[in-house]
Amino acid sequence: MRFIMPSILILIAVSVFFVFTNPMMNSISELNNRAASYNDALGNSKMLENERDKLTAKYNSIDPENLNKLEKFLPENVDNIRLILEIEQIAAPYGMTLSNVKYNTVEKSAKEGEQGALFQGGFGNQVQKDYGVFDLEFSTKGSYNNFINFTRDLENNLRIMDISSVKFSSASSGAVGTKVLSSDSYQYDFTIKTYWLKN
Repeated sequence: MRFIMPSILILIAVSVFFVFTNPMMNSISELNNRAASYNDALGNSKMLENERDKLTAKYNSIDPENLNKLEKFLPENVDNIRLILEIEQIAAPYGMTLSNVKYNTVEKSAKEGEQGALFQGGFGNQVQKDYGVFDLEFSTKGSYNNFINFTRDLENNLRIMDISSVKFSSASSGAVGTKVLSSDSYQYDFTIKTYWLKN
Protein backbone atom coordinates (compact mmCIF):
# COMPACT_ATOMS: atom_id res chain seq x y z
CA MET A 1 0.00 0.00 0.00
CA ARG A 2 2.92 2.29 0.78
CA PHE A 3 4.33 1.81 -2.71
CA ILE A 4 0.99 2.05 -4.55
CA MET A 5 0.19 5.60 -3.30
CA PRO A 6 3.42 7.26 -4.60
CA SER A 7 3.10 5.38 -7.90
CA ILE A 8 -0.47 6.67 -8.36
CA LEU A 9 0.67 10.22 -7.57
CA ILE A 10 3.50 9.93 -10.08
CA LEU A 11 1.10 8.64 -12.74
CA ILE A 12 -1.34 11.48 -11.99
CA ALA A 13 1.52 14.04 -12.20
CA VAL A 14 2.75 12.60 -15.53
CA SER A 15 -0.80 12.54 -16.90
CA VAL A 16 -1.41 16.14 -15.83
CA PHE A 17 1.89 17.17 -17.50
CA PHE A 18 1.08 15.54 -20.84
CA VAL A 19 -2.65 16.43 -20.86
CA PHE A 20 -2.54 20.01 -19.56
CA THR A 21 0.93 21.43 -18.84
CA ASN A 22 2.78 20.40 -22.00
CA PRO A 23 0.07 21.66 -24.47
CA MET A 24 -0.17 24.89 -22.48
CA MET A 25 3.61 25.37 -22.62
CA ASN A 26 3.58 24.70 -26.38
CA SER A 27 0.75 27.22 -26.80
CA ILE A 28 2.63 29.83 -24.78
CA SER A 29 5.80 29.20 -26.81
CA GLU A 30 3.84 29.62 -30.07
CA LEU A 31 2.29 32.85 -28.79
CA ASN A 32 5.75 34.13 -27.85
CA ASN A 33 7.04 33.33 -31.34
CA ARG A 34 4.07 35.13 -32.92
CA ALA A 35 4.61 38.14 -30.66
CA ALA A 36 8.30 38.23 -31.66
CA SER A 37 7.41 38.09 -35.38
CA TYR A 38 4.80 40.85 -34.93
CA ASN A 39 7.37 42.98 -33.11
CA ASP A 40 9.83 42.41 -35.98
CA ALA A 41 7.17 43.37 -38.52
CA LEU A 42 6.31 46.47 -36.50
CA GLY A 43 9.99 47.42 -36.33
CA ASN A 44 10.35 46.93 -40.10
CA SER A 45 7.25 49.03 -40.79
CA LYS A 46 8.68 51.84 -38.66
CA MET A 47 11.95 51.63 -40.57
CA LEU A 48 10.05 51.78 -43.87
CA GLU A 49 8.06 54.77 -42.64
CA ASN A 50 11.31 56.52 -41.69
CA GLU A 51 12.79 55.78 -45.13
CA ARG A 52 9.59 57.01 -46.79
CA ASP A 53 9.72 60.23 -44.76
CA LYS A 54 13.40 60.75 -45.70
CA LEU A 55 12.66 60.19 -49.40
CA THR A 56 9.65 62.52 -49.23
CA ALA A 57 11.80 65.19 -47.57
CA LYS A 58 14.48 64.77 -50.28
CA TYR A 59 11.86 64.96 -53.03
CA ASN A 60 10.33 68.10 -51.51
CA SER A 61 13.79 69.71 -51.24
CA ILE A 62 14.33 69.46 -55.04
CA ASP A 63 13.82 72.71 -56.89
CA PRO A 64 10.42 72.62 -58.72
CA GLU A 65 12.14 73.82 -61.90
CA ASN A 66 14.47 70.81 -61.77
CA LEU A 67 11.49 68.52 -61.15
CA ASN A 68 9.87 69.90 -64.31
CA LYS A 69 13.10 69.21 -66.21
CA LEU A 70 13.15 65.63 -64.91
CA GLU A 71 9.51 65.19 -65.93
CA LYS A 72 10.36 66.42 -69.41
CA PHE A 73 13.54 64.31 -69.57
CA LEU A 74 11.67 61.05 -68.84
CA PRO A 75 7.90 61.62 -68.53
CA GLU A 76 5.56 59.26 -66.69
CA ASN A 77 3.31 58.84 -69.74
CA VAL A 78 3.67 58.92 -73.51
CA ASP A 79 2.09 62.38 -74.00
CA ASN A 80 2.41 62.12 -77.79
CA ILE A 81 0.63 65.43 -78.51
CA ARG A 82 3.09 67.43 -76.38
CA LEU A 83 6.02 65.65 -78.03
CA ILE A 84 4.77 66.52 -81.53
CA LEU A 85 4.21 70.16 -80.47
CA GLU A 86 7.76 70.29 -79.05
CA ILE A 87 9.24 69.02 -82.30
CA GLU A 88 7.14 71.54 -84.27
CA GLN A 89 8.51 74.33 -82.06
CA ILE A 90 12.06 73.13 -82.69
CA ALA A 91 11.43 73.05 -86.46
CA ALA A 92 9.58 76.39 -86.67
CA PRO A 93 12.63 78.74 -86.58
CA TYR A 94 13.96 76.99 -89.69
CA GLY A 95 10.69 77.28 -91.61
CA MET A 96 10.22 73.51 -91.47
CA THR A 97 6.74 72.11 -90.85
CA LEU A 98 5.86 68.56 -89.88
CA SER A 99 3.71 66.36 -92.13
CA ASN A 100 2.77 62.66 -92.44
CA VAL A 101 3.00 62.25 -88.66
CA LYS A 102 2.65 58.63 -87.53
CA TYR A 103 3.23 57.23 -84.09
CA ASN A 104 3.06 53.97 -82.22
CA THR A 105 3.54 53.07 -78.57
CA VAL A 106 5.79 50.02 -78.42
CA GLU A 107 5.11 47.64 -75.53
CA LYS A 108 7.67 44.91 -74.95
CA SER A 109 5.40 41.91 -74.55
CA ALA A 110 6.28 38.72 -72.70
CA LYS A 111 6.36 36.94 -76.08
CA GLU A 112 8.96 39.35 -77.45
CA GLY A 113 10.95 39.03 -74.23
CA GLU A 114 10.89 35.25 -74.56
CA GLN A 115 12.09 35.43 -78.16
CA GLY A 116 14.96 37.69 -77.07
CA ALA A 117 15.84 35.23 -74.33
CA LEU A 118 15.83 32.35 -76.83
CA PHE A 119 18.31 34.14 -79.07
CA GLN A 120 20.50 34.79 -76.03
CA GLY A 121 20.52 31.12 -75.15
CA GLY A 122 17.75 30.63 -72.59
CA PHE A 123 14.78 32.02 -70.73
CA GLY A 124 16.92 33.00 -67.73
CA ASN A 125 18.18 36.12 -69.56
CA GLN A 126 14.73 37.72 -69.86
CA VAL A 127 14.75 41.32 -68.54
CA GLN A 128 11.70 43.34 -67.54
CA LYS A 129 12.07 47.02 -68.46
CA ASP A 130 10.71 49.88 -66.35
CA TYR A 131 10.25 52.14 -69.35
CA GLY A 132 8.20 52.17 -72.52
CA VAL A 133 9.33 53.08 -76.04
CA PHE A 134 7.42 55.50 -78.26
CA ASP A 135 8.01 55.43 -82.02
CA LEU A 136 7.30 58.58 -84.04
CA GLU A 137 7.59 59.13 -87.78
CA PHE A 138 7.24 62.45 -89.59
CA SER A 139 8.32 64.25 -92.73
CA THR A 140 9.58 67.80 -93.15
CA LYS A 141 11.13 69.91 -95.90
CA GLY A 142 13.94 72.46 -95.91
CA SER A 143 17.48 73.24 -96.92
CA TYR A 144 20.36 71.02 -95.91
CA ASN A 145 21.71 73.67 -93.49
CA ASN A 146 18.33 73.94 -91.80
CA PHE A 147 18.17 70.16 -91.59
CA ILE A 148 21.56 70.10 -89.81
CA ASN A 149 20.44 72.80 -87.35
CA PHE A 150 17.11 71.12 -86.75
CA THR A 151 18.79 67.76 -86.09
CA ARG A 152 21.25 69.40 -83.70
CA ASP A 153 18.39 71.05 -81.77
CA LEU A 154 16.56 67.72 -81.60
CA GLU A 155 19.65 66.11 -80.07
CA ASN A 156 20.04 68.97 -77.57
CA ASN A 157 16.39 68.88 -76.54
CA LEU A 158 15.86 67.97 -72.89
CA ARG A 159 13.59 65.02 -73.68
CA ILE A 160 15.50 61.88 -74.64
CA MET A 161 15.12 61.22 -78.37
CA ASP A 162 17.00 58.75 -80.55
CA ILE A 163 16.90 59.34 -84.29
CA SER A 164 16.48 55.83 -85.70
CA SER A 165 16.60 56.77 -89.36
CA VAL A 166 16.45 59.70 -91.78
CA LYS A 167 15.60 59.33 -95.48
CA PHE A 168 16.44 62.10 -97.95
CA SER A 169 14.64 62.91 -101.15
CA SER A 170 14.73 66.00 -103.35
CA ALA A 171 11.74 68.28 -103.03
CA SER A 172 10.54 69.53 -106.40
CA SER A 173 10.56 73.29 -106.92
CA GLY A 174 7.21 74.98 -106.73
CA ALA A 175 4.70 76.53 -104.42
CA VAL A 176 3.67 74.69 -101.28
CA GLY A 177 0.99 76.64 -99.45
CA THR A 178 2.30 80.21 -99.34
CA LYS A 179 5.99 79.19 -99.47
CA VAL A 180 8.05 78.51 -102.56
CA LEU A 181 10.54 75.69 -102.27
CA SER A 182 13.91 76.35 -103.89
CA SER A 183 15.94 73.78 -105.75
CA ASP A 184 18.17 73.22 -102.69
CA SER A 185 15.18 72.11 -100.62
CA TYR A 186 14.88 68.46 -99.63
CA GLN A 187 12.31 66.24 -97.96
CA TYR A 188 13.45 64.42 -94.82
CA ASP A 189 11.57 61.42 -93.46
CA PHE A 190 12.45 60.97 -89.78
CA THR A 191 11.91 57.97 -87.52
CA ILE A 192 12.65 58.70 -83.87
CA LYS A 193 12.28 56.87 -80.58
CA THR A 194 11.56 58.46 -77.26
CA TYR A 195 10.94 56.94 -73.86
CA TRP A 196 8.55 57.16 -70.94
CA LEU A 197 8.67 55.84 -67.41
CA LYS A 198 6.21 53.08 -66.52
CA ASN A 199 4.36 53.46 -63.23
